[in-house]
Amino acid sequence: MATRERRHWAREPRALHEMPHLRLEKPAEVRLRLQQRAPANLRHHFRRAVVRFVVLVVADLTSFGVMRALVRGVRDYALVGDGLAARVEAMVPSGILNGWQYAAALFMGLLVTGNYGRGDQRRNPKRLFLGAALATALPLWMTIWTRGLGPVLEQYALVTLLVWVGLLLERRTINRVVSWVRPIERDRMDVLFVGPGADCIDAMRTPAFSEGTDYRPIGFVDTQVPSTPGALGRMSDMPTALAASGAQAVVISGYLTETQFREVVDTALAGGCQVLSVPRSVQIAGVHPTTVWRGGQPLVELTRPTLKGWQLLLKRVVDVIGATAGLVLLSPIFGLVALAVKLESRGSAIFGHRRVGLNGQGFKCYKFRSMHPDAEERLRSDPALYAEYLANSFKLAEDRDPRLTGVGRFLRKTSLDELPQLLNVLNGEMSLVGPRPIVPKELDQYGHGAPVFLSIKPGMTGAWQINGRSHVGYPDRADIELDYVRTWSLMRDLWILFKTLPGVLARRGAH
Repeated sequence: MATRERRHWAREPRALHEMPHLRLEKPAEVRLRLQQRAPANLRHHFRRAVVRFVVLVVADLTSFGVMRALVRGVRDYALVGDGLAARVEAMVPSGILNGWQYAAALFMGLLVTGNYGRGDQRRNPKRLFLGAALATALPLWMTIWTRGLGPVLEQYALVTLLVWVGLLLERRTINRVVSWVRPIERDRMDVLFVGPGADCIDAMRTPAFSEGTDYRPIGFVDTQVPSTPGALGRMSDMPTALAASGAQAVVISGYLTETQFREVVDTALAGGCQVLSVPRSVQIAGVHPTTVWRGGQPLVELTRPTLKGWQLLLKRVVDVIGATAGLVLLSPIFGLVALAVKLESRGSAIFGHRRVGLNGQGFKCYKFRSMHPDAEERLRSDPALYAEYLANSFKLAEDRDPRLTGVGRFLRKTSLDELPQLLNVLNGEMSLVGPRPIVPKELDQYGHGAPVFLSIKPGMTGAWQINGRSHVGYPDRADIELDYVRTWSLMRDLWILFKTLPGVLARRGAH
């Protein structure tokens, strides 16, 4: 019966041969598919974290309630004799374990000492003891002045010991209780291993990934040639294998070169996957390692350094305030520019060009129209000029671009054509600072760094704009913007905003 249940809840990984369309897609399209799957994976990880936290809090408070009921039964109702009841009354008088007061102290003590963390951390006896000791100290502190240090120390030692034992027993059995209520096979995360085949196979057999844990190994990608029998693919197949398998976590095993390591991390994080690594001596720029214990084995989780929740909120507040103020203060300029555009050529004053945004989602990037309505036909009518346009990172010199109107050339030179992007910022599709929004066909220019590029909102201004703009083409442009994403910070955003105005006034690279 247990075997049938495991089969019912276990999801078989989708092999590469079962998804031939992924084999036929361009690498950028596969990476874009992964990027679009990221929000669902991130929601899954968030739900797991919330459920784990809530279950532990409820279990801890229940454990305290049971322990408190036992103490009251022995003390108040003499369940094991009057002698012991009197002794317990002397050491733990009524009011010491006062319901909600101690429950709140227990929650704070366990929270502060990190007992709601992931993996084996939540079952660490020393950490649980510190949490119980802190929780007991909070309500007993004031009684030192009324009862004296000696009696309070006895109460402190006894209560801490009782609570600690209760927590240990509870934390040791909570997984079994949860598994009985909801079999763990339903919630195990599918894991794809990447590395030399032998190392991946060894890692898959360790206690951290055995049956009954949070992770379900579904296969491995071999970084060596020839591949080990049973591998889902080679290193070049990693994005395709990740998309085909639907894995929610990636484990790096054994030695990878710096390039391979970065490629795996960027691709997995872009897909919203949890990234773990069997401990190894390697450093990679832009990744923060955190040790997580699973089944008594240390694993290293790799996360991209991003703004904290309050920083993201602050950035969004700055975006909304900045965009609103800009739209109000610049409304006369909006009117004049719109009138000039309409007077010179037919068509709307503002148009939305399709660009790729956060997590690969498309959106209309608004601009004042600087081109003729038949701009694309004018460009493609001259094959030599169109080839020059492609070779020059999708740009042409102003005097050679047949698409631009007279007003449009002025708008490009002064960057006034980009003012309507304040609407995109207000809508949450863009930020004041971020990577330059690109068209889908430019995604190939970012190579394996494309998922990194798409991991944050594009911006009206950014590192590329203040470093030369159109004077800097690919691949240097890609390097600049990927470096910005990997070293993202609020202070750097403010510095870019500060540097943008002089750059716009100097018209560096604006066309």
